[in-house]
Order: sequence, then structure tokens, then C-alpha cells
Amino acid sequence: MTNSTNSNPVSIEKENISGLKFPETDVLTTSEEIKNRFAELDRALKLGNLEHNKIKITFKDSEGVKQVNTTVWGVTDKRVILKQGVVIPIHRILEVNV
Repeated sequence: MTNSTNSNPVSIEKENISGLKFPETDVLTTSEEIKNRFAELDRALKLGNLEHNKIKITFKDSEGVKQVNTTVWGVTDKRVILKQGVVIPIHRILEVNV
């Protein structure tokens, strides 16, 4: 999944995600992009649970574009769950690099 708006994301540790603020609007605009995002998250979940592979998630909080290198532990219809209960709202995810 690629998106031209995610140039130069700021790297962040997963432990710092809890303190971020996430607007309610979706960062993706087309149904195709949203469908692809769910497919990539499903793939990341499988890789995380089966092989403990880390992936890069690029997302946008209220301040700008950030990126975390982490293992996906769970995916709900609204959130991605990382280790230690850290969550990222799915509607704020720009890209998942498996």
C-alpha cells in the first residue's frame, strides 16, 4: 500500500503512541485504499502471530505523520493492537509495510 502523503514520517516508539491524539477523520479517501489497508493489516496480524515479524505502520496523529516498527498482536474493526495494549485507530493508518 502506498500513499504520497506519508513522506518523511517521524519514527516513534510504540510506548509513546498512547500519548498521541487521533482525529476522527479517515486519512484514506478511496474505498480501494481502505480495502487494501484492511488486507495489509490482516497479513501483518498473521505474520506477527505466527512468525513474530515486525512491520512498519505509517499513521497520522493530530500533529503529523509518524511511523512505528512493531509486531501486530490484534486487529479489531476499529483498532490495531500492539504489544502492551497499545492501540492505533485503523482510520489513521496511511500505510502498512509487511
